[in-house]
Amino acid sequence: MNGNRQSPFANLTPVVKNLLILNIICFIPFVVLSPDSYQKLVHIVGLSYFNSPYFRPWQIITYMFFHGGWMHILFNMFALFSFGPIVEYAIGPKRFFNLYFICGIGAVVFQMLVQALMVYHFTGGFTLSQPLDEATYMQYGAHAADLAGIYLVPVVGASGAIFGLLVAFGMLYPDLELMMLFIPVPIKAKYIVPGYVILEIWSSINPGVGDNVAHLAHLGGALLGFILIKVWRYR
Repeated sequence: MNGNRQSPFANLTPVVKNLLILNIICFIPFVVLSPDSYQKLVHIVGLSYFNSPYFRPWQIITYMFFHGGWMHILFNMFALFSFGPIVEYAIGPKRFFNLYFICGIGAVVFQMLVQALMVYHFTGGFTLSQPLDEATYMQYGAHAADLAGIYLVPVVGASGAIFGLLVAFGMLYPDLELMMLFIPVPIKAKYIVPGYVILEIWSSINPGVGDNVAHLAHLGGALLGFILIKVWRYR
């Protein structure tokens, strides 16, 4: 074994390294708890709609560090590990920290604003009366399932912050060629990143059966990433 072989973690930048550690630590409950127990935890740390009985102010931060499954965390942490150090080197630790959390918070603010408009469209108001039991939703007929999803299904995961990071990467290094899974030729970042955003827009308009992905939060994070790089005037 080559003793001089460099660890793949040797070049991790400080903010990325700490974010990876925090996300991995927060994933431990998913591994060790029963599904029911973990679901109870998710209602405490995942972000719920502001009028939901599960909403707590701290969720706007904690939701970013908990994930709903192995594929969820693996995709987000792989993207953070792959693109995060490059962006942090480019803009510095302080601005990278700000980018990550502003995109993460902005993602769910955007999601909640759209949810509020949906609730208004379904009910004529931005809130529902308490208590929010099954009868409360059923009185809205065809919209009952949509309202229950808004009020009872919390958002978890770093995807909003990751989408902001990907957009920042694509703006900073548009001509950097990347290899994509199942595509045998390199493609420039300026094509991949917008393509991915367009795919999220399509998915938010045409969600598949059983699709519980917060596509709107992804788009909110991407929008904040774009705005921040423009405001900071990076080329």
